[in-house]
Amino acid sequence: MPDFSTTYLGLKLCSPLVPSASPLSRSIDNIKRMEEAGAGAVVLHSLFEEQINAESHTLDYFLAHGSESYSEAVSYFPDASAYRLKPELYLEHIRHAKAAVRIPIIASLNGVSAGSGFVVHQRQHDWIKYARLMEQAGADALELNLYYVPTDPDLLSDTVEDMYADLLIDVRHTISIPVAMKLSPFFSCLPNMARRLVDCGASGLVLFNRFYQPDIDLDTLEVVPHLNLTTPTEQQALRVPLRWIALLYGRIHADLALSSGVHTAEDALKGVLAGAKVVMLASALLMHGISRLGEIRTRMLQWMEAHEYESITQMCGSVSQKSVAYPAAFERASYVKAVGTDHYGQ
Repeated sequence: MPDFSTTYLGLKLCSPLVPSASPLSRSIDNIKRMEEAGAGAVVLHSLFEEQINAESHTLDYFLAHGSESYSEAVSYFPDASAYRLKPELYLEHIRHAKAAVRIPIIASLNGVSAGSGFVVHQRQHDWIKYARLMEQAGADALELNLYYVPTDPDLLSDTVEDMYADLLIDVRHTISIPVAMKLSPFFSCLPNMARRLVDCGASGLVLFNRFYQPDIDLDTLEVVPHLNLTTPTEQQALRVPLRWIALLYGRIHADLALSSGVHTAEDALKGVLAGAKVVMLASALLMHGISRLGEIRTRMLQWMEAHEYESITQMCGSVSQKSVAYPAAFERASYVKAVGTDHYGQ
């Protein structure tokens, strides 16, 4: 049987399949089931900046009106009165999870800002403090999820990039466990930003965060939140991170994680072939149950045997663009080939 183990953030994992942050990890029993189904690690549900700051009026606003601002399935969240729990309970959850399973537990710290504000302003100290408390609670690594949508036309792109880099530096000065940065694809030059974050101390990059978009209700003329889980037919959700992982693999000194659009063994295999050390799942588990992990694992092993791959390590990056001298030119050639045909649009 092929060796299904991998390494991620310096951690030895028995599997490249990692449940990403979702409401499922709120339950210790679910985390146990994930381990039994073949998960290599588990990313816990996020601790949000709003919880730490305990600004109840802001929290109520986001929960009631801003579901599109969150990176997880917030339709599964409790109402505001139940959600306003002490952050210390999150730390206790880390301790219980660590005691319950043998696989690594990755904590998730999520910053959310709207308008012209940003997470690194006046309440930065309290927010960063919880990174250290998560480490002390036993977390094996931290996933830092910065969710920021610039809306100020006077804000320069390098200012936004500085915000990300500065916050990462502050977190790295606070903790010794590895940090993975969860990013969006909307940077002017993603490869340069990726390298900068690695230089600032990121051990891994998680590609990508999903930006949930609002809609307009034509009857009420109100802006309403929409949160849809990815589906197996939503290929674009997978192809965007797949493309960038293939481009970044071997060009930056960090582990890459594919997050978004993984529903099948075929999706997961593509991620590893492109260069992902791990592939993360949430929507597939929410829709089909935690047992989906075991089904994907079995199918991946069957494919590896059929194609004579001896290990995940051997597979990883074997279809990346590391060997291409000019990846931008390669991308252009692929684009022309795809759209410059008589069949385009049919």
